[in-house]
Amino acid sequence: MEIIGDILASPFICIGWLIVGAIAGALAHSIMNSSSPLILDIVLGLAGSAVGNFLLWLLNINRPEGGLVGVIASIVIAVIGAVILIALGRVLTGRRVA
Repeated sequence: MEIIGDILASPFICIGWLIVGAIAGALAHSIMNSSSPLILDIVLGLAGSAVGNFLLWLLNINRPEGGLVGVIASIVIAVIGAVILIALGRVLTGRRVA
């Protein structure tokens, strides 16, 4: 639980997560040609970050930490997760996937 305390002690980390999630959601919105409201896809970008990191953990892949490379890796991972969530949402709601 020490990690949660470190995160809450540094609001800039939380702001960074929000920015990365927003960028990822906007990119996923564009990639998936989504008809959903952009704000919904931005929220999916935030959740997609968790999904992408979980997939990396399952595959036992380490991502770079810190610096520009870390930010770019975080955005790519979050976009992949957001695309997965948008596609899953389409499947569950019965909308066209392609």
